[in-house]
This record gives sequence, structure tokens and C-alpha cells, in this order.
Amino acid sequence: MSDTALKPSSGPDTNRWRALVFIALAQLMVVLDATIVNIALPSAQQDLGISDGNRQWVITAYALAFGGLLLFGGRIADLWGRKRTFVTGLVGFAAASALGGAATGEVMMLGARALQGAFGALLAPAALSLLAVMFTDAKERAKAFGIYGAIAGGGGAVGLVLGGFLTEYLNWRWTFYVNVPFAVVAALGAYFVIREPAGGRNRSPLDIPGVVLSTLGLVALVYGFTRAESAGWSDGLTVAMFVASAVLLVAFVATEAKVKSPLLPLRVLTERNRGGVYLSLGLAVIVLFGVFLFLTYYLQVVKGYSPVKTGFAFLPMMIGMIIGSTQIGARLMTRVPPRLLMAPGFLLAALGMLLLTQMEIGSSYAGLILPGQLMLGLGMGTAFMPAMSLATHGVEARDAGVASAMVNTSQQVGGAIGTALLNTIAASATTAYLTDHAAGATNPKLLQAQAMVEGYISAIWWSVGILVVSAVLAATLITTGAQSGNASASSEDGVEDEVKVPVLAH
Repeated sequence: MSDTALKPSSGPDTNRWRALVFIALAQLMVVLDATIVNIALPSAQQDLGISDGNRQWVITAYALAFGGLLLFGGRIADLWGRKRTFVTGLVGFAAASALGGAATGEVMMLGARALQGAFGALLAPAALSLLAVMFTDAKERAKAFGIYGAIAGGGGAVGLVLGGFLTEYLNWRWTFYVNVPFAVVAALGAYFVIREPAGGRNRSPLDIPGVVLSTLGLVALVYGFTRAESAGWSDGLTVAMFVASAVLLVAFVATEAKVKSPLLPLRVLTERNRGGVYLSLGLAVIVLFGVFLFLTYYLQVVKGYSPVKTGFAFLPMMIGMIIGSTQIGARLMTRVPPRLLMAPGFLLAALGMLLLTQMEIGSSYAGLILPGQLMLGLGMGTAFMPAMSLATHGVEARDAGVASAMVNTSQQVGGAIGTALLNTIAASATTAYLTDHAAGATNPKLLQAQAMVEGYISAIWWSVGILVVSAVLAATLITTGAQSGNASASSEDGVEDEVKVPVLAH
């Protein structure tokens, strides 16, 4: 065996920071797409003749493909190579985006969105796992994940601004076409700059039963929550989807415990700290998706903001996330245990949401919405940064892809739950308010606006509670110390075992 195989004589990859630029650009594209299409949807629906009953499928087709295939995408990254999977995901996402922009009808649009979701499921876990294996020094890892966390959290607000500009001043088709230059630049940069560490692939045979069970189970779960939003929680098909999802996912876990080469090794889930991250992060994302939804409606419908003005109104949240992630989380991650960043971060976000419960029709943006957003952004950014890092910290290189996929899966499922659950709560509260006050109403338009605000406030109160639960989970389940030195794994007895850094391939 050669000396190079025994020790990383070349040291860390000198291109790793340039590689981070292209990884971050790809992540920004995926996060942008999650919000940018929402703004373009009304215009696209009208142009393509999509019915009101089917318009949700423009969002749902993407969510089902992305959420259902994430674990499979993470495993492909481990098997096929993260760089190759990353570049393939980017090229496919660009082609699917171009197809969506050129759509001439409903079928073509829905097909393009499903393809976007499928390639996104390759791209997202590959991006995060590349960071996990390329940045092993604690201080560098903190900076890299700080940037990644800020983009993951704040990119949605950029999507609202960009989506508003493109829809208002160009055409809804550009909300799809804009992905193409992002993807091409990121793919070319990744191809020439990224040098993936060698020896980290998992070349075990693909777990086909695990792929089928996990994909069907996650698709049923995401669709169940999506359908609940429009058809109600007691709808027969909604209930059937939840039951099917439970059966399929239980069967998946049972299968993974028995097969020799599982799609998702249970060691990734059962490690206490990672399990705590997946749970607390998934719950927090419920709130993040909910607040984007309700503040968008509040600002546009109640306050009368234009799409562009609404996008700019979200900038304080994005700025707060960037500061929380890069200036607080990244700087303190190597000095204090993650739970001392995550729990206070979620509590600060809860205080921001608590402030938003005071919202009224005539509330001042500068006096209420802006400070609430800043607190929410600072808190989420501070919590997300160590969470993103800890989710892959100490994981074996061969499991980096599926561990990264679990982060994305918890966020995707959390987003589906957030949109459906909080929207249902808001709609119920709005209906109840209208019923109680309809008799004495002299201004129906004002009554409708007040009822909508009451609905948003009810959902925001739930969001406060969810963030408090996230903080409690982070404080109690996450017990690891500050992430200093090289990436390390916590064994069951609490002793940290050093993970050997793989040699860089030339």
C-alpha cells in the first residue's frame, strides 16, 4: 500500500472554498425554486388553462418527487459518487426547468415539475454530503455550514423578491428559466473544481425493497398532508394516505433492520444527537413554511402590497438568518455545545412569532412585522447552522449521503406538514370568526380581512408552541459537546471516536 493511501499527505483540498461557492449556488437555486414558483403560479395557471382543482399539482408534483426520492438520492450519492451525482442533478434540474418554462399545457408543466423534484432529490443530499466530507476541520466546517445554513434558511425570501420581479416585469416563464444559468454555472464549476475525497463510497448492492418502501411511504405521507389542506383531515383518501404511509414506513424500518446493505442504516437515525437534530429541525421548518405562507397573504391581501414589495418586506428575515448563521452560529459552534445554540435560537424565534400574534389589519410594518421577522431570522439562523453541521458530524463517510438526505427529508416533510396543518388551523379560525360576527357586520370586506387576520394569529400561536417544543427537544436530546478538532462521532457511551479523514483523490 502506498504512503498516500495511509495518510493525507496533500492535506485539505486547496479548492474546497471555491467548491463551496458552487455548492452554495446550487443550494440557493433549489431553495429559490421552492418559493419563486408560488408567486408565478396564478399567471402560469391562467396562461396554461390549469383548473383551480389541479393548480395545486404544480406544487404537489414537485413535492412528491422530491420528498419521495430523497433517501434514494442520498444513497445514489454514496454509491455513485457525490460529485457525479451533484453534477447530474444540476444538469437534470436545468433541463427540467427549461421544460417547465416552455410548457404549452398542464401535462407538460406537471411533468416538468415532477422531473425537477426527482433531480432535486439527487442534488440536495449530494450537496450537503460534499460539504460533510470536504470540510473536516471544526473552524472551517463552522464557516462552511454557516454559509450553507444561511442560504438554506434565507434563500426563500430571495425567491419571493426575484419571483415578484420576474412575474411583474417579465413573464412567469422566467421563474423557470432563471434556474438554467444557476445550474450551468454550478455544474461547470463543480466539474472543474470539486475533488471528492476518495474511499468514502458505499459500494454495497442497492437495497431495492428499501427504495420501494421508503419512496412509497414518503410519497403517501407528503400527499396526505397536501390533500388534507384542500380536502380536509377527515377525507377518506387523506386518511387512507396516512394509514398507508404508516404501514409502509414501519415496513421500511423493519426491512432496514434485517437486510445486509440497508438503504438507510439505522445507525444514522438511532445516534441520539442526529435523531435530536432531525426531530427539532423538522418541527422548526413547519413554522418557517407557515410564516412565509401567512405573511405573504397578510402583506398582499390585507395590506395590499405588490409581489415585489412583498418580497422586499421579507428581507429583514433573510438578513437575520444570515447574521444568526454566519456571525453567531458559525463563530460559537466550536466553543459551545450545539444545544446551547439551537435551544436559545428556537426560543428567540418563538419570541419573534409571539410578537406577530399582536398583528392587526392596520399594524405598522416597521413597528411590528419587521422586529418580529428579525427575531425569527436571527433565532432560526443561529439554530440551523449547528443543526446542519451536527446532522452529518461524525457520520461514517459511506453514510454521508443518506445522513444528508435525512436532513432534507425532515425539512421536506416538515414543510408539507407546516403548509397543511397551519393552513387548516388558520382556515378554521377564519370561518369561526366569520360565523360569530356575520350578523352585526356593516362592512363585509372589512369583516373578511379581520377574519383572515384572526386566522393567521391562531396559526402563529401554534407556531410559537411548536418552536418551544423544538427548543426542548434540542436541549434534551442533543448532548454532544462543542465541535472542535476533526469531525468525530459520538459512540453510545458518550466517548468520541475519531473518524479518519479520507484521502483526497487526484
